[in-house]
Amino acid sequence: MNNFKKNIHINNMNNEKFNDNLINFIKDSSCSFTCVKKIKDMLIKNGFIELFENNIWNFNSNKFFIVRNDASIIAFIIPKIIVNSFSIITTHLDTPSLLLKPNGAYIKDNYLKYNVMPYGGLLNYGWLDHPLSLSGRIIIKKNNILETKIIDFKKPMLIIPSVAIHQNDTANINLDLNMQTDMQPILSLTKNLKTWNDILKETIKEDIIDYDLFAYNTTNPTNIGINKELLISPRIDNLTSVYSSLMAFLDSKDNNIKVFCSFNNEEIGSLTEEGADSNFLIDTLKRVSSTLKIDIATALANSFIISSDNTQAIHPNHKEYADDTAISYLGNGFTIIKELSSTTNALSSSIIKTICKKHKIKYQDSTAKNDIAKGSTLSGISLRHVSVLSIDVGISQLAMHSSLEVCSTKDIYELYKMMKAFYETKIVRNKTKYSIE
Repeated sequence: MNNFKKNIHINNMNNEKFNDNLINFIKDSSCSFTCVKKIKDMLIKNGFIELFENNIWNFNSNKFFIVRNDASIIAFIIPKIIVNSFSIITTHLDTPSLLLKPNGAYIKDNYLKYNVMPYGGLLNYGWLDHPLSLSGRIIIKKNNILETKIIDFKKPMLIIPSVAIHQNDTANINLDLNMQTDMQPILSLTKNLKTWNDILKETIKEDIIDYDLFAYNTTNPTNIGINKELLISPRIDNLTSVYSSLMAFLDSKDNNIKVFCSFNNEEIGSLTEEGADSNFLIDTLKRVSSTLKIDIATALANSFIISSDNTQAIHPNHKEYADDTAISYLGNGFTIIKELSSTTNALSSSIIKTICKKHKIKYQDSTAKNDIAKGSTLSGISLRHVSVLSIDVGISQLAMHSSLEVCSTKDIYELYKMMKAFYETKIVRNKTKYSIE
């Protein structure tokens, strides 16, 4: 069988347009709930039909999506000629942030403050002195029925002020921030605790039972650098992967059973109802296989998963944190991540590299230093439930888990091009050999 029987054209969207649309996507995706709502709206505009896990599925079309707990989403497209394999890209759409505690409003020294807890591994000082807003999910009661509502205040509402150098003369030597004492935001100057309820009612004029609300940085994503080649933005980790995979999913030709999957809760370990360590993906694949009457075990053996999450670029002021050889540079293309905690192996890497070389897509290999801790990956967690040939990729970035992060716009576009080419490529397994068509 000849490799690359047909050329794949990936010119639907140029770099500039892609970057502009990405910025708008990041603005609208202030937390996992608003991100899923944004994706859901985009899918519906593109003709997708929502399925529900508590209903029987009937495929009277070929484009569907499922949402779990308002915060994770899986979409799939069935080709005209049904094949016994899945082309899957997984990402995560949650981001380190500050989660409001229940009944957390309190008055202290004429400040209306709110008690928050860290969601994920925050770079604490990166959240000081920035305008913050709130978004998330509110549970409301109507006619004795509980309903969910996704909200985003959008306007700056909170701030976590730093302590002036005059009051903390060791701040430039050792800034050890305590989450309980140093990271609590202020909402207003008031002596009236009812002010918090007034703030909620400005947006929601309903009987509010409870809420999952997150504080987020309201700074708009901006291109910087002499040639505007850098992006400074909130939530680069991991909305760059989410948007790249979503657009590749929508832009690519339907040659395989394409699956787009974006999980919540990666930043806190993924062991939740809708996280990568749940049954969400495998249950969906099983139900698709059953409805299409294909064998799930055979389909998984023929499938491939790309897991996309970001990694660290070499720091301009601290080269000592980078590995000696496989170094990630900004602007050198997307990154193939191979670490002991990743699922990348020589076979999965060779398949993606072959696709990239055919289509002149820039990539780089990356590993971390042995003496620096690495985290688990989405695919590594998902493979506990879905055993499929897999690879970890992403883009490199600076200031990860700060409220503002930095990356190269070129790398994001190269990631999108690779994902689009992947969706349009048939990876055919014949016993122990693979051909790429």
